Amino acid sequence: MNKDEFRKTYLARRTALTKSEHEELSQKIADLFFLSVDLDKIQNLHVFLPIVSKREPNTWIIIERLQKEFPHIRLIIPRVMGEGMENIFLEGPHQLEKTRWDMVEPMHGLVAAPPEIDLVLVPLLVVDMEGHRIGYGKGYYDRFLKLCRPDCIKTGVSFFDPTAGITEKSDNDVLLNSCLTPGKFHTFQ
Repeated sequence: MNKDEFRKTYLARRTALTKSEHEELSQKIADLFFLSVDLDKIQNLHVFLPIVSKREPNTWIIIERLQKEFPHIRLIIPRVMGEGMENIFLEGPHQLEKTRWDMVEPMHGLVAAPPEIDLVLVPLLVVDMEGHRIGYGKGYYDRFLKLCRPDCIKTGVSFFDPTAGITEKSDNDVLLNSCLTPGKFHTFQ
């Protein structure tokens, strides 16, 4: 399959999940995150806010637990700005607003520089066993991840296990170090 076929297939699979399946799988991903990731070494964690209409995994479960149990970790969330992303420290719900693209984003707040970030939770539709990811095809995360430090941990979040090799690759692709799925924490490279 080419990237467009992967996108269509996995978006359809994700959309077909029932509400209860979506909630259960999101909770399993969150539980596995806290079992698998060494958070003692993380100071700044970038996490995407789920696009509900695209049935993305519910990262609010992770965010809320991090805020309660790991107050030393500063959370950073994205805001789309033209062809790139600006990364804003999460202060609270007062800074969030739904955009015309059905995304919740920070409307204001302190900007975090990509080199400050220790761990990025990356949205995706599907990943292969080498860490090549397929997202929505706009390149926002690839451009952003190139600005992060080489030792920044890049962890995908998906409802689906890695697929066979994605053959359509680009020099602009940034490989993931790992991927959280409901059943396993997959590591690559």
